[in-house]
Amino acid sequence: MARPHAHRSGTDNRRQGRLSRRSLLAGAVSLGAAGSLGVVGCSRVPGDGKVLGGSLLDTLRDQGSVKIGIASEPPFGYVGDDGQATGESPAIAKVIFKRLGIDEVKPVPVDFGALIPGLKARQFDVVSAGMYINPLRCEQVLFADPDYLMLDSFIVKKGNPHGIKTYEDIKRKGLRLASGKAYAQIDYARAAGIGEVLILPDQVAGLDAVAQGRVDAFAGTRITVKSAVADSGRVSATEPFQPVVDGKPAYGAGGFAFRQSEKNLRDAFNAELLKLKQDDYRELLGIVSPFGFAEADMTDLTAKELCG
Repeated sequence: MARPHAHRSGTDNRRQGRLSRRSLLAGAVSLGAAGSLGVVGCSRVPGDGKVLGGSLLDTLRDQGSVKIGIASEPPFGYVGDDGQATGESPAIAKVIFKRLGIDEVKPVPVDFGALIPGLKARQFDVVSAGMYINPLRCEQVLFADPDYLMLDSFIVKKGNPHGIKTYEDIKRKGLRLASGKAYAQIDYARAAGIGEVLILPDQVAGLDAVAQGRVDAFAGTRITVKSAVADSGRVSATEPFQPVVDGKPAYGAGGFAFRQSEKNLRDAFNAELLKLKQDDYRELLGIVSPFGFAEADMTDLTAKELCG
């Protein structure tokens, strides 16, 4: 049973109203970028909207391993120097799958836009990349409840000379903006009236673009921006902020995605995730804090609420 939404003030308000990162759409607000979600046909996979129980959990227990799709994006999910999956999402996956009787987690790195097609094509068993949960993705896959929520931030030149705080500032001042491939921030920028957004591979490329003066800001999540600028003396990170679309906060969150044919696996995974959230997220925080996630990034939103 999902945790109730109690006492929505202070930190709890931020927990409910945080915007996560990448998406081809703007959270619960559809902005028309569904095309890149991708649909891969497979005769063994149920049609869109048809959810089945599935027996994959038993299969994974028998073989003792699970393949997770990741997008090679620190700190959400990537392959470490030892060849093993690491990052916020794989770290959670290792704990939960072990509790489900599956000891080995094998990473399958793909481009972010290939995660849902790869899942449907059975290249891996679950998407473990902090994928943004939104209604159109929910038509393609089954999501566990989100394991984080997050605000946005910008990479800007040292000292933030243009005083950039929001997307609206960039529009009003006629500044140049970049963001990452398939990032949600692209749609938030366009919703703010920014007609042109330079699309770059990731936040590292964004840092270089800002430092070289090709753009005035790079939009990402609080944690990706902070991670990118940590060791750079050339750029700064702006204060995190809540994006707004059509006058309303664009809420969003990241979580694990499963094939629609594997509701049993999703439900078992979700039950263990909810246990990690007990006692004010104490156990979950212990898992994700090494990757820069904090109590303010925790949430008791559910996939059902985010899927609309």
